[in-house]
Amino acid sequence: MARIPDGFIDDLLARTDIVEVVGSRVPLKRQGKEYSARCPFHDERSPSFWVSPTKQFYHCFGCGAHGTAISFLMNYDRLEFLDAVDELAKRIGVEVPRDTRSRNQDSDTQDLYTAVEAAQRFFLRQYAGSGKAQGYLDARGVSIDIRERFGIGYAPDGFNGLRDALGTDERRMKLLERAGLFSKNESGRVYDKFRDRVMFPIHDRRGRVIAFGGRVLDKEDGPKYLNSPETPLFHKGRELYGLWQVRQAHNKIPRLIVVEGYMDVIALFQHGVDTAVATLGTATTPDHAELLFRNAADVYFCFDGDRAGRGAAWKAVESVLPRMKDGRQAFFLFLPDGEDPDSLVRQEGADGFDHRLREAMPLSQFLFDSLAADVNLNTLEGKGRLAERAKPLLAQIPDGAFGDLMKQRLTELTGVGARAAAPEPAQRAHGGGRAAPTPKRSLVRSAIAIVLQKPSLAAALAPPYRFAQLRQPGIELLTAIVDLVQQRPEISTGALLEHFAEHEQAAALQKLASQTLPGSDDTLQREFLDAIGQLDKQTVEQRLAELQTQQRESGLNEDEKRELLSLLQARLARPTAKA
Repeated sequence: MARIPDGFIDDLLARTDIVEVVGSRVPLKRQGKEYSARCPFHDERSPSFWVSPTKQFYHCFGCGAHGTAISFLMNYDRLEFLDAVDELAKRIGVEVPRDTRSRNQDSDTQDLYTAVEAAQRFFLRQYAGSGKAQGYLDARGVSIDIRERFGIGYAPDGFNGLRDALGTDERRMKLLERAGLFSKNESGRVYDKFRDRVMFPIHDRRGRVIAFGGRVLDKEDGPKYLNSPETPLFHKGRELYGLWQVRQAHNKIPRLIVVEGYMDVIALFQHGVDTAVATLGTATTPDHAELLFRNAADVYFCFDGDRAGRGAAWKAVESVLPRMKDGRQAFFLFLPDGEDPDSLVRQEGADGFDHRLREAMPLSQFLFDSLAADVNLNTLEGKGRLAERAKPLLAQIPDGAFGDLMKQRLTELTGVGARAAAPEPAQRAHGGGRAAPTPKRSLVRSAIAIVLQKPSLAAALAPPYRFAQLRQPGIELLTAIVDLVQQRPEISTGALLEHFAEHEQAAALQKLASQTLPGSDDTLQREFLDAIGQLDKQTVEQRLAELQTQQRESGLNEDEKRELLSLLQARLARPTAKA
């Protein structure tokens, strides 16, 4: 992947008006210095989504969505990081810098896209002249509009059709081979991989053709479906057939329906169910689950009701559970014997299929039903077995209401965990039975909160920072933030948050940055410098304690004695607080 300099990202975010980016997609209303709207990432009746032009970031107090203009495009337009950066760069008329190696890689990748696109045009031309392929789609009831929307083509019979049409030179041949369009036999002869098949192009999230799936026209001609192999452009565990078409049909996707085959997707679209996607000959992967939930909060998995279908459903559960943040839902629709989404929607229409979806089994029910299938819950041993099976799975669910409810359900079924709800003895003992008071924000947290609001305050500190030696939670993060501001004094809140987007404390930083701290800029500056001053004092006390302990236990060398004397003198010279 091309490496983009951090300084360019900072400058890009500083020159981008996040209000303009968000406002072109979501109706914003000015509220003082900020803008509000109903959140585009979850359903709500009153606005809890705020955009700050001064901080250059957005935050939803309802669902917790937050980020910069880059992350907004990634989440709303469902772009990859580099694509979102490219989009913003185009808006302000600058070119994204990449090093020479990256440019060469980009050029090579672009040549692959061009080769695959040329193959797609070839398949479309062949389809236009093939009564056989057109007759197959006519018999399946696929309209001209749907054929064009999905770009369905045809690979002619014979071993050399594509090769003779496109493999005009050695370089083009190698590109087509790398793109997975050729096969090679034991003697080294290269020939067309797809022959006499209806061709379904697979698009990436930007609508570019990256691979193909081919369906035989005569059942005796080998595997029913044949997919492109893994290539530099195509990784089947990361792509979903039909997602591009779903995104073109919906600004905000209401739900996604995961089916098994190309024709299932086509048939559902044909009958007005235009939110269907298909995995590409593989079980649902963690990348699939992330992609699904990035595009829709509600995901329905449609599988056969047989043993294989339920096995596939369980694979989906394992991939989905670690991504079940609050607000997300997963359901399982098991189809009657001998039916598939294609046949069902033809018989029952969109309304009938929608009715089946409304009665689909929630993930929670499927998980506990599956785990308890061979367990006798009337015995303690059976309850213990269910708890043993469920606990590792429930531990994968992100913290939140859904995870708590799933643990509560396990307790209802088994009794395990019931004692966890009892009040903590320490809480009862405090203050004669009253709840403990909310702890005051620590100095470190206060300093971080202020510098997130006004990053330029950290530029006033002179390195080296004495507090960096303090052994307290958060000191390392505070030091990293101050260092970053020292390197880039003009950095905005949004750009600072973007820099720490992968940090383990990223969510906490977002919450702190979303707060509105009382007081003027001068007040915040005084509070920040006071917090830093107190942290410096704590560092001196920490070092004094270390030297005094060492003096008692093993003695000090001359340099350490001088350091101890200097610190003691500094402590004596420090003004004492008035009583």
